[in-house]
Amino acid sequence: MSAETANSPGLSNLLYSIIVGLVQGVSEWLPISSKTQVLFVSTILFGIPLDAAYAFGLFMEVGSLFSATFYFRKEILSLFRNRKLLAYLLVVTMVTGIEGVPLYLVSDQLLKGAYNLGLPMMLLGSFLIADGIYIRYSKRRPRTGTLEEMSLKQYVLVGLAQGFAALPGVSRSGMTVSTLLFMGVDPKEAFRLSYLAYIPAAVGGIFTTLLFSRSELTTAFSFFDSTTISAAIVSAALVGVVAISALLRFARRNDVWKVTLILGALAFAIGVLAAIGSI
Repeated sequence: MSAETANSPGLSNLLYSIIVGLVQGVSEWLPISSKTQVLFVSTILFGIPLDAAYAFGLFMEVGSLFSATFYFRKEILSLFRNRKLLAYLLVVTMVTGIEGVPLYLVSDQLLKGAYNLGLPMMLLGSFLIADGIYIRYSKRRPRTGTLEEMSLKQYVLVGLAQGFAALPGVSRSGMTVSTLLFMGVDPKEAFRLSYLAYIPAAVGGIFTTLLFSRSELTTAFSFFDSTTISAAIVSAALVGVVAISALLRFARRNDVWKVTLILGALAFAIGVLAAIGSI
């Protein structure tokens, strides 16, 4: 599909934009790499070139940023009264930036090579499945840890896990949630801490994309007009609030091993589909 066709007015382009937003709004909070899902969907629906679609996938985090900011607005407003949470976010964000920016800068070269976008999700899924089985049958104490029990070293590890997600196909939420679960953190707390860490990371990621991928974003935006891009962002924001609430409720109501196993199976299945699509 050419840019001229995509830019022509019509209900189909608006519908396609909403679909892109829905994909972003759901996949950001699951261990399936939202930027990769948006890349595939925007390439299929709009014919956006691969490198431009990857940059657009990162830009679409604007919608998810609205979701997280709205959902956690009370915690954000009380941030300076919660020194433990403030320290956690500062350390995680700093480590994420130090690692993530260089990895983002090599992502274009990876996409031009034989890099398969599904393999990182398959590896993460395999790890989560194995961890879920281990939790189910081991005699290790239940994972009930909270932020109050975490150390500076653990903050750094979460930041490293999040920074690694700058690579194509690597899920930010999957990396951070799995790292927190492996540390012994309670599932609901792991999701909460992962989603809170996303907020400053998303701000940094959006600015990094605007700074280093202007030409790719310009190409991607040529396939949209103001109405369709707004529809994509708004739909991502609205669906994201529902997705965050649903996943936190899911983590609270189910055993640790079941949460880990289901997330792993989902990541592996989507990874297989992405791997096939990358061939």
